[in-house]
Amino acid sequence: MDQEQQVPKWDGYVDWRNRAAVQGRHGGMLAASFVLVVEILENLAYLANASNLVIYLSKYLNLSPTKSANNVTNFMGTAFLLALLGGFLSDAFFTTYQIYLISAAFELLGLVILTVQARSHSLKPTRCDPIIPCQEVQGAKAAMLFIGLYLVALGVGGIKGSLPAHGAEQFDETTPQGRKQRSTFFNYFVFCLSCGCLIAVTFVVWIEDNKGWEWGFGISTIAILVSILVFLSGSATYRNKIPSGSPLTTICKVLLAALINTCISTTPTNAVMNMSSSPSDSNHTSKEVDEHSKPTKSLSCLNRVMVKKPVHSALECTVRQVEEVKIVIKILPIFACTIMLNCCLAQLSTFSVQQAATMDTKLGSLTVPPASLPIFPVVFIMMLAPIYDHFIIPFSRKVTKTEMGITHLQRIGIGLVLSILAMAVAALVEIKRKRVAAHSDLQNSAKPLPITFLWIAFQYLFLGSADLFTLAGLLEFFFTEASSSMRSLATSLSWASLAMGYYLSTVIVSVVNHVTGSFNHKPWLSGATLNHYRLERFYWLLCVLSAMNFLHYLFWANKYKCRSASGDK
Repeated sequence: MDQEQQVPKWDGYVDWRNRAAVQGRHGGMLAASFVLVVEILENLAYLANASNLVIYLSKYLNLSPTKSANNVTNFMGTAFLLALLGGFLSDAFFTTYQIYLISAAFELLGLVILTVQARSHSLKPTRCDPIIPCQEVQGAKAAMLFIGLYLVALGVGGIKGSLPAHGAEQFDETTPQGRKQRSTFFNYFVFCLSCGCLIAVTFVVWIEDNKGWEWGFGISTIAILVSILVFLSGSATYRNKIPSGSPLTTICKVLLAALINTCISTTPTNAVMNMSSSPSDSNHTSKEVDEHSKPTKSLSCLNRVMVKKPVHSALECTVRQVEEVKIVIKILPIFACTIMLNCCLAQLSTFSVQQAATMDTKLGSLTVPPASLPIFPVVFIMMLAPIYDHFIIPFSRKVTKTEMGITHLQRIGIGLVLSILAMAVAALVEIKRKRVAAHSDLQNSAKPLPITFLWIAFQYLFLGSADLFTLAGLLEFFFTEASSSMRSLATSLSWASLAMGYYLSTVIVSVVNHVTGSFNHKPWLSGATLNHYRLERFYWLLCVLSAMNFLHYLFWANKYKCRSASGDK
């Protein structure tokens, strides 16, 4: 009994039975390995359908290209936005372990509904032919479709909001070795995400196009079921952070207290005046803020909450709470600057797939489904991620003599530059595709154009590379910068950025059509076929907006001082 009491415990962590987690028994790379395997299966289940969904909606459910594209971006945007809910619940009320299991159950239920609908002809609209006019899905059939889709979105959101944080929590951040292992985890998390994507856009998409969508949805259902079993098999190795209450409550309390105290008095209290003598003028402290330390000078308006007698006891805040809210406010501009990149990424699931569908998709005797195009960036990511982790990072650490080597903000910036190049390449490729259509007199034909779909691979390659740098950088940046009580929610911002990007894509498409369709002009993104669209102009617009966004990012990135900066040397 005495020996058992002497076993070192992980403070603030429990095992799956809600007992204190034990050092050496819980956490570490073994526990994180289960998370990486689960990510392969989970992303396979999600992307197998999302990457090809625009074809399913237009070909089998008779939606127009624009409606199909908007429905796909709305679905994917909602899924990633719901990651905030998953992250919030993981921080406030449940462990990341529990949230994953609940979310996976929702996704499983949604996939079962979609599989049943795809299997039954009576649950889909009549296929189009020269005699019977097309009628898009509606009524109870449409309700079944969207119930299934948004149950999947709810499940995906919960998983994205909990799984990365769950894996990162397995490492001891108090040691350099633990921090390096955590960085490796995030790199391989993106690698495993790409592995699932590779299987989805090759094998499963081929099954959907050649054997039927019921088989595609069925494979996704099996994949998410197996992921649950794999996740449960690692239960004995996990350490799970104890929920510490709602981070939103802390944020609202600090902001409200600062507002009230500003309105009541403009004269600084002793606490605020004492703050001015604080020797620290950095954005963050190097470690968790001590309860008795003085508030930093940055965002000094929030220091007004540090009064001796608050208006109400419910508004009483600690220095630590104030500094935590400051961190959240400071990372929001970085978050906002990544939304435009994800708007560009949204085109890979919509117009890029439709572009490829009009081109020659044969490689020798093999016909490649258009939705399998993401194989190009995925394979590149799978090759680059290990090279980055095992060669580029160690080399950069030696050169810069810092623990990180390449900072998170630098990785994000590289991704933003690549997105600008991707949109320029996409516009040039679309110009070439339309010239081929005009010269071949196939502008009004549904026949494939005499141009290989491999031209589309260039924009996929640039955007895939941008995704690798930005997503891995964002995940680690948000997890590292946020306080321990807000990490799941902060990590979810990476996925929320994706969501905002998909929503922004929908908004831009609608605005572009409205503006360009004014004064009796033809909207850029409308026509009988994609050959009548002015898609190249749309891509040039995204290129310009991405360049402006990068300049905006440089402003905020140069102002930002990383919380971990002091520990780099």
